[in-house]
Amino acid sequence: MKLTLGPLQYLWPSERWRDFYFEIADEAPVDVVVIGETICSKRLHFMEAELAVVIERLEAAGKEVRLSTLALVTLEREANYQRALALEDVRLIEANDLSALYLLKGRPHAVGPFINVYNAASARVLASNGATTICLPPELPASSVAAIARSCPDLELEVFAFGRMPLAISARCAHARSKGRTKDNCQFVCQEDPDGMTVKTISGQPFLALNGVQTLSHTCQALLECPDEWKVWGVGSLRLSPQTCDMVEVSSTFRRMLNGEIEPGQALVRLRDLYPDIPLSNGFHHGKTGAEWVARLRNAKEATE
Repeated sequence: MKLTLGPLQYLWPSERWRDFYFEIADEAPVDVVVIGETICSKRLHFMEAELAVVIERLEAAGKEVRLSTLALVTLEREANYQRALALEDVRLIEANDLSALYLLKGRPHAVGPFINVYNAASARVLASNGATTICLPPELPASSVAAIARSCPDLELEVFAFGRMPLAISARCAHARSKGRTKDNCQFVCQEDPDGMTVKTISGQPFLALNGVQTLSHTCQALLECPDEWKVWGVGSLRLSPQTCDMVEVSSTFRRMLNGEIEPGQALVRLRDLYPDIPLSNGFHHGKTGAEWVARLRNAKEATE
């Protein structure tokens, strides 16, 4: 089983962004790192100066680096950015928008979780276009993952195993609006919330999270299944999405679980210690409401009692 670190969804200062990936390169037991701005093109300049040195550090550490496209294209400069990125011929590109699929047609590429792949027919179409790896949307239940895997045995399937789940992208910026600004004059207010801004219901219950133009789940998905189960479902890689917790320890916890060194219940306890302020969830994976925690494993039940 591979571990993939997905692209950072939040806006962090350049130095923090660089140092995070340096730490991942040096210490995290992940196989693949997807890097690049996925959420908002206005953030691109925060990483551009550090991108080359970060890629060099990651590849020197033996990580496979993939480059992510934007998840929403609304401006000509964004379209031009997608076209320029599609010319990359050294590293695999991860398409997170349909416009990128057209640009990558006939070439090997990956498909990220922002492109909805809900059935085997969709996966087969993407494979015929050149996709070699698909990270399935986090809302898919395990039964759907298994059905897609059976129909597409040559595709490497990846599931979103850790992180706040990406739910929607908008052309407008609710994050800026919530702080009395507009998208054009946002002054990068999303940087004030490096793990997303919690949205509450009228009754005061945490419900969602805002990240610039993106809407995320409030809960953090955590899929803690035994390696044999992932094999049965046809999953080849687990995706970990960066949060403000210790991602080196998060990735180490998943690696130890996949290696059989710790049980899923022990991994659950460890993740709750590492990310204590955000509830963990796995409801989508079990065909339930996404924000639920389904403690179907005996040792996981014990860990929650």
